[in-house]
Amino acid sequence: MATDQADVWTALGDPSRRQIFRRLATRPHSVSELAADLPISRPAVSQHLKVLREATLVQVRPHGTRHIYEVDTTGLRALQAELDAFWGTTLANLKAVAEDDDGTHRGPGGPTEKE
Repeated sequence: MATDQADVWTALGDPSRRQIFRRLATRPHSVSELAADLPISRPAVSQHLKVLREATLVQVRPHGTRHIYEVDTTGLRALQAELDAFWGTTLANLKAVAEDDDGTHRGPGGPTEKE
């Protein structure tokens, strides 16, 4: 399944999913283990895990009669690549501003005087 960045950002945009994801980052958990420590129902945890799984942020593996969820590095790598691109663009923009020798900043709205 290809990772759609909008799905990754949306998946992590919900506080409950971020909390679940943080717990899975420490170690794999079953739905029951996750639900025991959260103020939401087991079915709600399952729905949040489904969203995280569709965003390739978690994966599931059977273990007897239980399903064990763990972090899927596929989604994390895609998210890291996007964040690295943001960081690279920001650094390039900062460099352009610092090297601007005519006293103006050329931002999205056009040249502006330096304050």
